[in-house]
Amino acid sequence: MRASRLVAVFGLLFALLPCAVAVRAQDAGPAFADIASDNFNRIEAGITALAGSGAPTAAPTLEALAEGRLFFTPSRDLFLKDKAGATFDARTGAAVTEAPGGLKPVRVNNRIRRAIDAALGTLTLLSPDPAKRRAAAEAVFKSRDAAALPALEAALAKEQDAGVRKLLARARAAVVIADKSAPEGARVAAVEVLAERGDQDVLALFNTVKADAPPALKTTVEAGVAAIERRMQLLEGVQNAWYGLSLGSVLLLAAIGLAITFGVMGIINMAHGEMVMIGAYTTFVVQEVIRTRFPGLFDWSLAIAVPLAFLTAGAVGLLLERTVIRFLYGRPLETLLATWGVSLMLQQAVRSLFGPNNREVGAPAFMSGSTEVLGVSVAYGRLWIVVFGLIVFTALFVVLRATSFGLKMRAVTQNRKMAASMGIRTPWVDALTFALGSGIAGIAGVALSQIDNVSPNLGQSYIIDSFMVVVFGGVGNLWGTLFAALSLGVANKFLEPVAGAVLGKILVLVFIILFIQKRPRGLFALKGRAVEA
Repeated sequence: MRASRLVAVFGLLFALLPCAVAVRAQDAGPAFADIASDNFNRIEAGITALAGSGAPTAAPTLEALAEGRLFFTPSRDLFLKDKAGATFDARTGAAVTEAPGGLKPVRVNNRIRRAIDAALGTLTLLSPDPAKRRAAAEAVFKSRDAAALPALEAALAKEQDAGVRKLLARARAAVVIADKSAPEGARVAAVEVLAERGDQDVLALFNTVKADAPPALKTTVEAGVAAIERRMQLLEGVQNAWYGLSLGSVLLLAAIGLAITFGVMGIINMAHGEMVMIGAYTTFVVQEVIRTRFPGLFDWSLAIAVPLAFLTAGAVGLLLERTVIRFLYGRPLETLLATWGVSLMLQQAVRSLFGPNNREVGAPAFMSGSTEVLGVSVAYGRLWIVVFGLIVFTALFVVLRATSFGLKMRAVTQNRKMAASMGIRTPWVDALTFALGSGIAGIAGVALSQIDNVSPNLGQSYIIDSFMVVVFGGVGNLWGTLFAALSLGVANKFLEPVAGAVLGKILVLVFIILFIQKRPRGLFALKGRAVEA
């Protein structure tokens, strides 16, 4: 008997549920009517009333309005269309088999968009999903709609998540400080809350409030503006330093191979940039094969391309040394002209094979996107290039210091005749060293393909910078190359905002010229009998 009664009660509840929805929609009727208007003031008032009504169809209606999918008839009935084009009654949410005639879109301007953001934020402030509550707090912070204050107070009273609670407190402070009718003490307290956030949005809000603020509030706001500006200047310096380190890691990758060949053989290799280009095009070919045949391996494309780029560029470098450069030792100007001609030939060969247009090289998933660390934006792609540059530097340092080949290379660098008299085959050391430097340039091309256009002219963008790094750091010295690449990268990024990109590079070049006049061997000159002679 009791079970049958429970069944009857539940049946009655389910039967009355549509009626309850209809009643709530009916309560929001004036809000829907205001939105179905050509008057922006009425539309804004309707949006605020609809958000506060709690109608089940409020959120879909406001979302449709934000996306331009909300329409009204001459009789002030509202209809929305979903993304598939189906039509629904905005008040009840019921599907409409045949759309009525004379539909006009509800007009939206910037003021209405702010009202929509605030209303949607109000609707989701009490959502069980923390991510939605965060987004709602941000939306209210940006809109600063006083109508959202009661909902913010209610959400703050119930919020348990510390991070979301901080966002809600900042949103409430933004609403309070923007409300001229709020007590001055409350507005002063709001300034202190917002000063902790200290970003561009808060600075803009403070500057707006400062214009007609009472004396006490104005003093507090000015102190907050000064603190935020100091913090932003500090963050800008840190951001420039990070950009400089990332640029320095690119210069390191491009120059480290040149440091080896220039240091060991004294060869002015103008085709070094084309070895970088070969590595970039090797990456492109690897990705094309993976896209067409093994799409599941795309995130591994760069790992596959690194050894292939090293071998390809190294083989081209070995061929160049054996066929051209070995006949020109001791004649640096002729070597410069010969390698410049080779660089033009390699560029034309790539144009013939791949065309003159830029080629697309994609980024794996782990290199896409960015994050923020203590207010500094860090792109994952740049971060991985910095790490990759340090790995290549460490590996090369180990090869030079802990292998027999590295010992022979250093011996030839310091005293070629003495090394030959000890049985070291200096011609093969030269050839393998040139191949090693070219292979490392190919690896640099893999990294540069992620931040620059892959084109036949790719290497030309880095050849001059590479020579500057090598000469400034000390010919043939790896530690000098590392220090020079990072310091020149940071210097460029700090000069760019002041003097511009072009003038900044000119100033760096002038500095290096003056520095070389004082220290011709660079920062860290190699030592040895032949070198010092």
